[in-house]
Amino acid sequence: MNTVDVITRKRDGSTLNAEEIRYMVDGYTAGDIPDYQMSAFLMAVYFQGMNEEETILLTKYMKESGDTVDLSGIQGIKVDKHSTGGVGDKTTLIAGPAAAACGVPVAKMSGRGLGFTGGTIDKLGAIPGFQTAVEEQDFIDQVNEKGIAVIGQTGHIAPADKKIYALRDVTATVDNLSLITSSVMSKKLASGSDAILLDVKCGNGAFMQTKEEAEKLARLMVKIGRAHGKKTMAVISDMNQPLGCAIGNALEVKEAIEVLRGNGPEDISELSAALAGMMAYLGEKAATPEEGIAMAKKKIADGSALQKFRDMVESQGGDPRIIEDTALLPQAEAELAFLADRDGCIEEIHARKMGLASQHTGAGRERKEDEIDLAAGILLYKKVGDFVQKGDVICKIYGKNIKKLEKALEEIKNAVKISENPVNCNSLIHEVIQ
Repeated sequence: MNTVDVITRKRDGSTLNAEEIRYMVDGYTAGDIPDYQMSAFLMAVYFQGMNEEETILLTKYMKESGDTVDLSGIQGIKVDKHSTGGVGDKTTLIAGPAAAACGVPVAKMSGRGLGFTGGTIDKLGAIPGFQTAVEEQDFIDQVNEKGIAVIGQTGHIAPADKKIYALRDVTATVDNLSLITSSVMSKKLASGSDAILLDVKCGNGAFMQTKEEAEKLARLMVKIGRAHGKKTMAVISDMNQPLGCAIGNALEVKEAIEVLRGNGPEDISELSAALAGMMAYLGEKAATPEEGIAMAKKKIADGSALQKFRDMVESQGGDPRIIEDTALLPQAEAELAFLADRDGCIEEIHARKMGLASQHTGAGRERKEDEIDLAAGILLYKKVGDFVQKGDVICKIYGKNIKKLEKALEEIKNAVKISENPVNCNSLIHEVIQ
């Protein structure tokens, strides 16, 4: 089989067969197909798309490109949670510990940032000493003992996805239904959990711009999960403005701690409790999702969820003192403020543009080999619906390089709109697919 022929067929809109899809996945994983040819293939898929059968096959072969984790040594129903990516989305750092406090074993493998979205592994990397590379038996032992462990995707779990994931990030081929589905589900199916909760974002800061696109993605992923014997649910949540107030790795860890203390922004607190509650339901710790959500809120209020976060940090070599003293997290060397230029109500804080602005500060990658500035990012002082007076601080921008911050500031100017009239916010959770 010839790589150029497969690229040409997909470029011209043909449906690829199982042999062709497996050839591309296995060839790239083995290093026989170079980056430039896989980039061309991904771009062809991006523009021509894949049908459902092609997507199922791509997921299957990406999963089979490496090992499948055996989590049978962990007691109870293991529940994994995954977000399709957003701006300011630090829900794993909150929902994971809250679900663990409800008695759900949380054995999670997470990824790094992709495009303008942040990655859980990058966020955890902001905690001094925190280790995301953990041996499999230690991972299992930690979940049994502490109830939760969050580690990086190893090279043995869906290695095809690990390579393709990094390439998509820098070739503008991120937001494609088939590529997102195969990336998410190949890892989730190989990671060994018994149940999967998917948080599918929709809006201008998501890969799926409309609720219809998000629903199509959610239903396809749920279908693939159930076909492989996994209890699978999906939540469609809004991403038309950043989630919470913090965008950037150390800033988001700090905000997650505040939420676990019961003091965080309303939107991230609400969504995290909802996700934790649905994890409790999937883990059969609650009879209904609503009962699970009430349980998760209680575990956050009584400090149990924060203790699970502390247990995870300490068990994985991190400095638990950050919970009492967040100044121990990486601190930025420079900052700029973005001020309201007139009185009014915040009509829009465009999530994608804010995500790109955060990327420009150094908080995200523009090339797959880029180093992240863990202290960089944006902190919002106002959200959609808030009233401002001229000169009020809408947000502050943090980083090392003042020129990068100035570039980010220009992006933010285009992201924020102020209206003379009151503005209503979008509902946070649009739909739950069971």
